[in-house]
Order: sequence, then C-alpha cells, then structure tokens
Amino acid sequence: MSIRRAQPVSVVGAGLAGALLAILLARRGFAVSLYERRRDPRRGTPEAGRSINLALAARGIRALEHAGLMERVRPLMIEMRGRMVHEVGRPAVLLPYGQRAHEVIYSVERAALNRLLIEEALRFPGLALRFNTLCNGADVPGDALQLHDAASGRDYHAPLTPTIATDGAGSAVRASLQRAGLASVREEPLDHDYKELTIAAGADGCLLEPHALHIWPRHGFMLIALPNTDGSFTATLFLPRTGPVSFATLADASEIEPFFAREFPDAAPLLPDLRQQFARHPQAHMGTVHTAPWHAADHVLLLGDAAHAIVPFHGQGMNAAFEDCYTLDRLLETQAEWGALFADFERERRANVAAIAQMAIENYGEMRERVLDTRFLRQQAWARELEREFPERFIPRYSMVMFHPEISYAEALRRGAVQQEILDALSQHAGDSPCFDWASADHLIRTRLSLKAP
Repeated sequence: MSIRRAQPVSVVGAGLAGALLAILLARRGFAVSLYERRRDPRRGTPEAGRSINLALAARGIRALEHAGLMERVRPLMIEMRGRMVHEVGRPAVLLPYGQRAHEVIYSVERAALNRLLIEEALRFPGLALRFNTLCNGADVPGDALQLHDAASGRDYHAPLTPTIATDGAGSAVRASLQRAGLASVREEPLDHDYKELTIAAGADGCLLEPHALHIWPRHGFMLIALPNTDGSFTATLFLPRTGPVSFATLADASEIEPFFAREFPDAAPLLPDLRQQFARHPQAHMGTVHTAPWHAADHVLLLGDAAHAIVPFHGQGMNAAFEDCYTLDRLLETQAEWGALFADFERERRANVAAIAQMAIENYGEMRERVLDTRFLRQQAWARELEREFPERFIPRYSMVMFHPEISYAEALRRGAVQQEILDALSQHAGDSPCFDWASADHLIRTRLSLKAP
C-alpha cells in the first residue's frame, strides 16, 4: 500500500511512544487516530503498577528534539550526575556517569511527560485521540482493527491498514498476531519483582542528594531512588520473588521494617510509613519480550515495548521506544510503501533492541553487585583514563549507550566486549597494582579498537 499525504493511520496506545509517534505522523500530515484503553491521563491519578520515574538520556532527547518538544519537556527534568552508592556502614559515594558536563541523565515523571505529549498531540487538528477505547486485536485477513468503546459498550471496527501498535509489553495487537500465526512471541520473565515506595520531601527540601540516582546494592537485590521535582524521591525495591531473601519472606508485614532496618539502615528512617506503603503499592513483574516478525505485510507494525519490551535496569526502555519513533519517522522520508517501510524499520532496529535487552540484564548485575567490587571499580577508573587519552577510540559502554546516540546499541555491545577484554588483559598484567601499563594499553587499543562507528 502506497504512503500518501493526509492518509488515515491508526496508532494503538497513547503512552509515551504512541503519543510521540502520533505527533511525528501528524507533523507529516497524516490523519492520525490514536486509541487508548485508559481514561484521559490528564484527569485523575496515574495507573497503578506503572513505573513513576524514568531515566531520559541522549537517545530519547534526540527524538524529542526531532519532534520540537525539548523546550517544553525541560521543566520536567532533574539532572542526575551519577550513581550515589550506599553501602552498609560506609558513607555514600558518588560514581559519576561520565567525565564531561553534558554526560548526565535526567529523572522525569512518567505521568507528567505523558500528559505533555498528549497535550501536544491534541494541538494537531488532523489527530483524533479516543480514550477508554480498548483494542481487541488486529484482523489481518479482514483488514480490520477490532475496538471496544468502554463508555457505550459498543464493539466496532476501523480500517487496519496501516496500524502501528504501541500498546506496551502486554500488547493486544501482538497477541492477536500471535493467535493468527503471524508472529511468534517468547517472553522471558525475570525472577525478580519490584515495588515502588515514596520518600517524601523534608521540611527543608530533599532528604537525599537531588542530583543523583541513589542505589543501595546488596548483591542479590537492591533499592534505588530517583528524584522528583517536588523534592520527593521515588524508591524502588528490586527483590527475588521467592527464596530466603525475597518478596515471599516479606509477606508477613512484621518482617518489612526489620528487613529495611537491617539492609537499608540509612533509607529506613526516610520511610516512616513503610509498612502502609508496602501494603498499598502493587508488586510488579518484569521481563523481556522477543517477537518475530514485528510487522504483518503493510497492515500492522509493532513498535516500542509492544515489539521488544526489556527490563528497566539500563534506563533505556523509554529511550529505545523514542528511538524507534525517530527511526520510523526518518525512514518515512525515503519509503513510498508501508510494507517496505515496516520491513526496513525492523531490519534497522532488530539487532539494536536485542543488544539493549542483553545490556539491560547485565546492568542489573552491575547495579546490585559489581559496584561493590574493587576490581570493577578499578577497571572503571582505568576506563575513564583511557577515554581521556583515546576519546575517539575508547568510550565506556555505558557512555556509548547513554550519551552517544550516533553509536547504535549493537555497536555499543560489540565495542564494549572488546574494551572489556582490553581491561581484563591490563588487569591480568597489573596484578594487584592500582596502575596499568600504558604501552600495553596503547598497543591493544590501536590494534583492536577502530574509530567509533554508527
């Protein structure tokens, strides 16, 4: 099917990715119908169980700048310069994310950002946003998008071609493609769950350093806290579902406060209503979704979490979805057919989202455990020295992911593996010395690392 200006396009899901994509499509002159199962998020409280805070980094910023939205988003952003690591019995230590002033990430409230994107979408007269509208799936042979109006109870159809599904990790569109044999889906649930808690602002402001992502790493689990614009922090406990130290062991409410006092002694006093919050807030699951293919001919495309949900430990779920939107909009400039556009999009993005899914899992181990390891910290310090000496060749993997959108996720994974091999070789040669051999480093970097590539 040919791509035509003013053509009707359906977008299913008005979350962050769907709202941004609808804006980009409306800017190009398409007649966008945006369907959302929830009520209008500008009215009422956010949906329970959804992450309150998100980390906005360079890939997401590039997409928002591309859409002309960054100046409106900036007031929602809180700069985080690094990880503030809280060990038991030791002062908290800041581990900077990068070495340059711009190498920071930003805490942003999901609900506030979603409201802003929806308000921006509604500025386009050619965009229709329908809340309380449940998508029951995509009927590809019948070229019908199956919808249900919650207010009236009416079931109805809209033309399917073209539809872009941004309806999240539990995508109804993806499920309908799977039922029809048009897509295979593999879900890898993590055996750890999470629960969000709120650290209220103190009478004199923030109770924690406001420009850091706070981590209480405890090897098999961790607590984190991200700042909010009102001086509060959103804390998230990541813990195994079952086992000797798990959510199962905290099912007895009397165990919650002793657990926090023992494991997070400097955080526990900041949560005077801990037991009440624990009972009130849901325990949520995490996992990775693998789908193949992401599109059905020229009818429908899965995008963002609907295609490739990942665990949250690299702070890249939103950023990867926004990069999806940026990529699709860029490809629209060169493609004349929806089927070819969808195929090109999947071809460009598949290896990259597989890479960030892998790195997100690996980063959980880094956050909850390796930040406590002296060898890891020594290698991190060496990596910063090598980056200063070879800025075009040696860029730490975290920096490539978070601060270099011109370097793809797949390339960051590949180069990161080579750089880790170099650091391991230097560590082996150095033994217990805090210093590495510069001549060996120079040789390894010049022979094994090419100039950075997209």
